Parts: sequence; structure tokens; C-alpha cells
Amino acid sequence: MKFKIRIRIATSRDVPAVEQLIAASVRELQAEDYSSEQREAALQSVFGVDSQLIADRTYLVAEACAADPASPEAQKSDATTVAGMPRLAGCGGWSKRTTLFGGDQWTARQDDLLDPTHDAAKIRAFFIHPSWARRGLGTKILEACESAARQAGFKRYEMGATLTGVKLFAARGYIPMRKIEISIGEGLTLPILHMEKGA
Repeated sequence: MKFKIRIRIATSRDVPAVEQLIAASVRELQAEDYSSEQREAALQSVFGVDSQLIADRTYLVAEACAADPASPEAQKSDATTVAGMPRLAGCGGWSKRTTLFGGDQWTARQDDLLDPTHDAAKIRAFFIHPSWARRGLGTKILEACESAARQAGFKRYEMGATLTGVKLFAARGYIPMRKIEISIGEGLTLPILHMEKGA
């Protein structure tokens, strides 16, 4: 079965599906880098939808559709699946605000606007559904985010990358700057890498 992927701006209607995608991605794809306890605590404290990104129209989703809508497999599609695969394949965004990482539940948020003449745009909240992993979707979303940030005047990018995402971002020119240990409660921490890239 062949699919087409459309990258589009996320809306508030996408939030329930994005929340499900994030949970599935964290629980399965991050299993090699973080313990079960870390993943579950991070879903409660750090990982999640950032409604400010959606309001700013800087959060993107990768949506799948059948390459041949008339095929028998495509006829089995519905609002959440296409030919048995999740319709929402991935998500990720960029930000013109100070916050480096974290969804709405993250308490250390700073939503001050950045100055693109000297600040770096923040690359934020990348998650791929496990069923769509290793198909180049992360790269497509990242390229769309970087392009949009450039159009907004930014010349540099930075992120707080999960250990799972470091390989993708390093391949796209991001350089590790420092390790950050995020406190996620119950004595647990979540190590991530602060990474940067020039335009």
C-alpha cells in the first residue's frame, strides 16, 4: 500500500490525536533510551501538546492518505486510520518564544517573544507514530519548520532533543552543546541534549 504524506499546520481539532501520538511515540520509540518510569513520568510532566504553538500556527502535523484513493485498502480508511495505518503520522514545530521544551503541563514555561535578529528559533516537540518510524517523516517536518522559521527572520535554531531524537538532528546539522537533566518528579530526571544549528 502506497501513501502520500501531507505536512500541514496543526489546529485545536488535532489535539486529541496528537496527544495519542505523543504517548505512543514516547512509550515505544523512546524505550531504548529511557526507562519505563522515566517515560511515564515525562508524559505527566514534560511531554505533551503545547497549545501556544498551535495558537501561534507554528506546530505541524504529518497526515497520511492513500496514494490511490480508489484502491480497496483505501476504502477501509476512516477519520483516524488509512488502510490500517494511523492517519496522523507525526508532529513537530518551531517557536518564536523563549520556552525550549515542554507541553502545557510543564511548569517552567517562558512565552516571551524572541528577537529573530539575535535569538535562535526553538525547534519543538517532535514525535513520530511508531507505525511510521524510520520513513523520513522527522526530516520532512524538520525541513518545513526550519523553512518557516527562516521566513520569519530567524537565522539560527536550537532545541532540547531527547536522546532518541539526537541521531536525526545531528544528521541534519545540529550540534550538541550541553546535557540537561530535567526533574520529572519522584526523584527521576530525564536527560536531554541542548543542540544548535546555524541557518
